[in-house]
Amino acid sequence: MKTHEGRFIPETPLLTVDALILYEGKLVLIRRLNPPFKDHFALPGGFVEVGETVEAAVVREAKEETGLDITLLKIAGVYSDPSRDPRGHIVSICFLAKGSGKLKAGSDAKDIMLFGLNEIPRIAFDHNMIIENSKSDINGILSEM
Repeated sequence: MKTHEGRFIPETPLLTVDALILYEGKLVLIRRLNPPFKDHFALPGGFVEVGETVEAAVVREAKEETGLDITLLKIAGVYSDPSRDPRGHIVSICFLAKGSGKLKAGSDAKDIMLFGLNEIPRIAFDHNMIIENSKSDINGILSEM
């Protein structure tokens, strides 16, 4: 345990957010600019900053990486397997969202592409599992778009 101002602070996992963004009837994936999984496709997302809500973090990360404004629809799941990220124990809250605006790779994204649900390549982290777990929700929303 660490100490801060005389108090014990427990060591805990880091917190990230990921976004399943539906845009023009497809799913938005970024090609990662940095390790781990450099040059692999992944869901847009990143670390939650201290003092930031997870909802604000996913909206910020989506804008930074994709150029899109997103409307959050629901939490798609919480992913907490200690081995899901090679950098250490990192928990991710994944949101399902609709995107609007102009698609443009930015910040940690080397490139950006749209994929149909049946066209998803092997992607970084446990993101294939996240997409698979969310297929029925994604299909339901796509049928309304």
